[in-house]
Amino acid sequence: MYVVTGVTGKLGRVVVDDLLTRVPSEEVVAVARTPEKLAGLGIEVRQGDYEDPASLEKAFAGADTVLIVSSPDITPGARPRQHGNAITAAGAAGAARIVYTSAISADTGPGFLADHATTEGLLRESGVPFAALRNSFYTDLFVNQGVVAAAAESGELVAADGGQPLNTATIRDFGLAASAVLTGGQTGTFELRGPLWTYDELAAEIASATGKSVVHKAVAPTGEAAFIGQLISDGFFAAPGDDLATLLGRPATGIRELVRGSREAG
Repeated sequence: MYVVTGVTGKLGRVVVDDLLTRVPSEEVVAVARTPEKLAGLGIEVRQGDYEDPASLEKAFAGADTVLIVSSPDITPGARPRQHGNAITAAGAAGAARIVYTSAISADTGPGFLADHATTEGLLRESGVPFAALRNSFYTDLFVNQGVVAAAAESGELVAADGGQPLNTATIRDFGLAASAVLTGGQTGTFELRGPLWTYDELAAEIASATGKSVVHKAVAPTGEAAFIGQLISDGFFAAPGDDLATLLGRPATGIRELVRGSREAG
């Protein structure tokens, strides 16, 4: 039985939807802090809260494989505590494997990734075989209907990139990769990175899709986007990788598809 946490979020929902194309519905259980949000999902839904170990033990009962979707709570100390509760509960439930959505370069990256490195350490200490899916950032955050429309209207795509490419990937592709690992039985660490793209290329794709002149205006990392801009400019997203495409069995979705999809959606 596959038990999936975080199903009220976009990633977890993609995982469940894809699992249901791979295995019988009775083999999939969704876990949510508020089960009412998943009414009509068509599978068993159990209540489970990362802050409530007893609820997790009940939620994971009978699990063969548990997907722990990383907590969105970035309060210092919260993620290691919450993930530790989930790992302990999965072990107590007799799960044969844990799959965890970690983050790109968790063990070597900047300090904000420390919670993921700590969680991977807890997984190793648990003794339960596991797969760590080190997801890059979501391309959906950078390429979406709002970004495309604004760039087409103004003629400029303003972004700090320092001339560096990005290896981001879509939420859907990360979810499909997680589903593939859940059903494929793999263990180990996977650095999941999408096809490299640049803001110059994105500007060109928006121009092509809209028929308007759009250029990338490079700026220094400032304001609310300074943190992400600095990461990009420092080359944090510049390394390529094949793990995501291998798990998907196809090339990961690129910016062209997202730009054209956003135009169709609009």
